[in-house]
Amino acid sequence: MFFERPESGETAVLVHVEFEDSTEREDTSEFLELVRSAGAEPAALLTGSRRKPSPKTMIGEGKLEEARAMLREHGAELAIFNHALSPSQERNIERELQCRVLDRTGLILDIFAQRARTHEGKLQVELAQLEYMATRLVRGWTHLERQKGGIGLRGPGETQLETDRRLLRGRIKSIHKRLDKVRSQRNQNRRARARAEIPSVSLVGYTNAGKSTLFNALTASDVFTADQLFATLDPTLRRLELEDVGPVVLADTVGFIRDLPHKLVEAFQATLQEAAEATLLVHVIDAADEERESHGQQVNAVLAEIGASDVPRLLVMNKTDLLGMAPRLERNDEGLPTVVWLSAQHQQGFDLLMQALSERLAVDVLDTRLTLSPAQGWLRAQLFELGSVREEEFDDDGRSHLSVRLPRRDFMQLLARADEDPADYLDWQELNDSGALPDSSP
Repeated sequence: MFFERPESGETAVLVHVEFEDSTEREDTSEFLELVRSAGAEPAALLTGSRRKPSPKTMIGEGKLEEARAMLREHGAELAIFNHALSPSQERNIERELQCRVLDRTGLILDIFAQRARTHEGKLQVELAQLEYMATRLVRGWTHLERQKGGIGLRGPGETQLETDRRLLRGRIKSIHKRLDKVRSQRNQNRRARARAEIPSVSLVGYTNAGKSTLFNALTASDVFTADQLFATLDPTLRRLELEDVGPVVLADTVGFIRDLPHKLVEAFQATLQEAAEATLLVHVIDAADEERESHGQQVNAVLAEIGASDVPRLLVMNKTDLLGMAPRLERNDEGLPTVVWLSAQHQQGFDLLMQALSERLAVDVLDTRLTLSPAQGWLRAQLFELGSVREEEFDDDGRSHLSVRLPRRDFMQLLARADEDPADYLDWQELNDSGALPDSSP
């Protein structure tokens, strides 16, 4: 809505400055990837270091002069800063460089605006854009900053800037209401899954870690994948069948990134809630990335911001083919799967992942033999329909001897619907495990 993108890529000069008080060294390669993902053509990268940012222009006079020279040399009309600029800094830099200026937040918003496909995604992006642009409106309306008088010029008693801000506030309020409906619908769907006791698994991770490739391979879907940042923006839900668990809802979510704009996190709260309320988070990490540790910390920070810190987590170290490693499964001291090393691109190690998911989500499984009379054929049919019969034999009296394996909860529900007594089918120990026996403790 607010970002006009030309048909061809815009030539841009990039600016990246290290500051002494920075907690960690910034990665310019990620900055370049962001710029390319937005469709711009990086002409030059201006780097430097300062003790602290300039309150007026972020960078010093010398760097401003260098940026001006680079803009003239390459015929560029856009300068992109790998920093969050205040509205006044952005206006001051534009005045000095005589070109459009975009900061890191605006760059990420532009990429999101290009990637949004669903109605919900477009609403969320527009909300973030509006809230970002609200403080920057003055830049575009210097020629209408005074109230007018005279015949045909009498207005509502407010400046054009005030009018725009009022309209903008109204649009933001409208989008919030529509997103509240989306959030309500998502909550209703999650409650329905919870009532049906269907576990949910959310794929989370740094952008371009391979989440969508893994998602497509697991669910035979066709979610868009590309070797670029934020290839996936809109959440996708699919059904996945796991042994000893049954149906599971698998969600592919938007990738995280360093300094993900706070307003963007707020705008995508409805989407990110899928991760916050998941039964299990699968944190996908690019094992071949040298920055994987810091990227993991950034993901943890965003998960903390959306209230998902306490959700159980399974780490998936993806792209092992780039390291020449064989897939493997790591467990903790209690024997619980904690890390799966695999290659989503070549579908190597998927058996280990499915095993890990089954163990982490495993419900109480009933593994027993049943003897059913011909009159109990209804139960035999139900067990076959659930796919829980492993072996079957018949005796001379027509009775069916079944070897079954299924969630104990499902078996007890079958008996309850038919008003059958579990004691007719299970021995004492199995009944005790099922909770069908009263507690005899004092």
